[in-house]
Amino acid sequence: MRILTVLSVLCLTATVTAQKKVMQHEDKALWNRVRNVSISNSGDYVLYSLDKEERNQTLQLLDINGNPIMSHERSKGGRFTYDSDYVVFAVNAWKDSITEMKRRKVKKKDMPKDTLVIYNINRKSVEKIPNIKSYRMPEKWSGIVAYMLEPVKPPKKKKDTAATKKKDTTVTKKQDTMKTKKKKLKKVSKDNGFHLVIRQLSSGTEDTLKFVHSYQIAEKGKVLTYATSGEKDKFEGGVYQYNVETGARKLLFGSHEKTKYPQLGISESGKRIGFVVDADSTKSLIKKPELYAWNQGSDKASLIVNSETNGTKLLVSGDQRLQFSKNEQRLFFGLRTKPIVQDTSLIDEEIVNVEVWTYDEPRLYTVQELDVNRDKTKAYTTLYDFNSNTMVQVANPDYDSMSYGDEGNSTYAVVGNGTPYRLQSQWTAQYPRDLQRVNLVTGQRTKIATKVYGGNAMSPKGKYLYGYSRKDSTWFTYNLETLKYTALTKGRQFYNELHDYPDDPYSYGSAGWTEDDSRFLIYDRFDIWAFNPDTGASENLTNGRSKNIRYRYVRVDNEERSISNSNSWLLSSFNEGNKYGGYASYDPKKKTVKGLIEGPYSYGRPWAAQDDKKKRLLFTRQSFVEFPNLWSSNLDFKSPKQITDANPQQKDYNWGTAEMVEWVSLDGKPLKGMLIKPENFDPNKKYPMIVNFYEKSSDGLYRHRAPSYGRSTINYPFYASRGYVIFNPDVYYRDGYPGESAFNCVIPGITALIEKGFIDKDNIGVQGHSWGGYQIAYLVTKTDIFKAAESGAPVPNMISAYGGIRWWTGLSRQFQYEHTQSRIGGTPWEYPQRYVENSPIFNIDKINTPLLIMHNDADGHVPWYQGIEFFVSLRRLGKPSWFLNYNGEPHWPLKWQNRIDFNIRMAQFFDYYLKGEPMPVWMDRGVPALEKGINQGYEYVDGDKD
Repeated sequence: MRILTVLSVLCLTATVTAQKKVMQHEDKALWNRVRNVSISNSGDYVLYSLDKEERNQTLQLLDINGNPIMSHERSKGGRFTYDSDYVVFAVNAWKDSITEMKRRKVKKKDMPKDTLVIYNINRKSVEKIPNIKSYRMPEKWSGIVAYMLEPVKPPKKKKDTAATKKKDTTVTKKQDTMKTKKKKLKKVSKDNGFHLVIRQLSSGTEDTLKFVHSYQIAEKGKVLTYATSGEKDKFEGGVYQYNVETGARKLLFGSHEKTKYPQLGISESGKRIGFVVDADSTKSLIKKPELYAWNQGSDKASLIVNSETNGTKLLVSGDQRLQFSKNEQRLFFGLRTKPIVQDTSLIDEEIVNVEVWTYDEPRLYTVQELDVNRDKTKAYTTLYDFNSNTMVQVANPDYDSMSYGDEGNSTYAVVGNGTPYRLQSQWTAQYPRDLQRVNLVTGQRTKIATKVYGGNAMSPKGKYLYGYSRKDSTWFTYNLETLKYTALTKGRQFYNELHDYPDDPYSYGSAGWTEDDSRFLIYDRFDIWAFNPDTGASENLTNGRSKNIRYRYVRVDNEERSISNSNSWLLSSFNEGNKYGGYASYDPKKKTVKGLIEGPYSYGRPWAAQDDKKKRLLFTRQSFVEFPNLWSSNLDFKSPKQITDANPQQKDYNWGTAEMVEWVSLDGKPLKGMLIKPENFDPNKKYPMIVNFYEKSSDGLYRHRAPSYGRSTINYPFYASRGYVIFNPDVYYRDGYPGESAFNCVIPGITALIEKGFIDKDNIGVQGHSWGGYQIAYLVTKTDIFKAAESGAPVPNMISAYGGIRWWTGLSRQFQYEHTQSRIGGTPWEYPQRYVENSPIFNIDKINTPLLIMHNDADGHVPWYQGIEFFVSLRRLGKPSWFLNYNGEPHWPLKWQNRIDFNIRMAQFFDYYLKGEPMPVWMDRGVPALEKGINQGYEYVDGDKD
């Protein structure tokens, strides 16, 4: 709140036009976002959260017509029960009160705990259960909620009375010694689990399962399984089955209290349960867990796989999740190699800590470092077949990636080995693999092919391996029964027609498979095509190219595995010419497309109810001036109805309008871009303009941009409200010349707008981040058209950046320059001149534009020394420039206070140069290191602006 008070003093007091407010910095915090949207299975109710940045969420429950039923502040999440009768969610203390507790140094264990709220929709009644740790509900049935309780802190003992204090000092010392020992014992004792409560929603009756470490609820069967450490003389520790209807508990495996159960799984029906047992209570660094399974009708669980003696010499993994096949005849689990352990007898002075990097190791050492935790727990998928009581190892240390079909029921799996090609991926950014077919019944392995690009998916029924190879721009299939290869799109343009990278083009993607793997649906630029996966015969289903309309399949059922051959499909539509969005339907029987709704809006992916009779769904519609509120409709979209109004305050502000503009690049390409004007735009006035761009953005013409404290870019409605015009041009690139390409596209777009007469040519700024930041750094070496520029996380020196590391992934940056976004098309020794020509560092002396640079010292994408190179070079030449480094922040400032700070400074910077406002103190004298975090320097040099 203190920050917002400062903002009120700092921001401009602008003239209100047409009785509408001009947006100030603090107003950005007023805007709600709609989150966590769901529609009940019945289709009668809608649940969502309103979320202001860094504020408490408010849960909203409406009926399908938008009538409010319930609202609750401080909510976390929220779900309907399967029968649509209840809403269950958690609440916590107000964030402001949590902040104050942190200020008072309240310990984490003493912070307020969550409360579970159960809302009965029919009765409109509320039940609240305090001190919950977590909760779950069944996926495909109703009746219960299961929740774990936080341990309750015991009440403090009363202070000793005067009489007690007179007790013998020697006795008191003995008691204190005993208490100290008990405390020490408590500290070293292992976690004893939590109380798990099973609550019957209709009656409110509860059953408590004590000292539970983990549990799983069956997706369809009314049973769950849990692991407990037990309670001495009361009940045995182990794994239990719990019958929800009767409350009966069945011990499947008993053990001592120190036994661990790192993995617990239950089949869809609940008739099978699997679990991993680690019964080693010693301090051994190499554990040897065992896999157990139980089947309904059996008295106890049985040991099915041992560590080491299972025929592979591998250990059962306690880290890989257990997964039953759909038919419940297979249990998928993991086997792992023995861990590499440290000699615990060594002290720090005896341990050699040196990194040894080798030139031909498959993974760069920096990648290995980031993968250490994953490598420590790496497991190879294996299955146990209950029909034959045999184990089949599917993946192994050589062929370590795996996919299977038909939800685990398929005859075959495909495993891949990418190790031979991993080194070259450092600069190619492509990941081919050698592939094998594994028979999941016999374990037989058969070679499919070597060095396959893109073969990483299986059809829903598991009949085909399929993928897209960028190397030859071809979609393909392998029939997994015959291993026949079919090139479906060879020689045809099912790849990106607007591709402008020095690399193999990407595809447009696929819609999926029709029932029984009969046809594979692939996208071209506009249409959906159906392919016979064995012959390659194809059919254009939508014919959108002639109308310039792009059609894409919309999956409304989240559990859909394949696309119906008989029921209508919902499609999204997008007109590439006017940028209108919409929905359409496709009738697979009649083979016809019917438009349902279209307009100057962007439409979101809908949420559909499971009730097929009502066929109700929710969707969002948005434009630059229209927030993406929720709308309800039937599948025909004949009478859509807006049911939320998340930001009614928007109408009180001078907003903006968005329109498309067109021009021609310097090398003759027709281009499009977005132009944002103030709502009260007057064509007879001259407006300052900020150019903001990245690559291509015009498809987002009808996207709403809510006010926010952006982490890397200007906020369009904020600047438009305050009298700026914003121009966002599309850029098309020529291999080897990314900087020149940006110049050829952006500068003629600016001059075309100047010719329209409403742009103040002497007050044009430019702003961008990352790739946008690089392009700005390049542009200001070639033109003085900009009066001010903000360049975020730029790369001024492509030669030094080529050898850098992307620290978030550990990857070398080489691939970026040779094949992807930086678009040089080769190495520095192949194209040295390209690296020099495209690096602004070699032309810094030609910059006459004042620059604000933001680059943070924990940037995991662009090495922050690039920003330093840029700034110190400008400083060396005495060029007006300022450098912002938000300590410990990554590629953009993420912390709330830092985002606010960046927004203030960037606005003050542009207002000073483009609108003639006073200079802030931080621009005049900086913020000395002694004052960091104390004085921000927001105030103005000339005193109070008023």
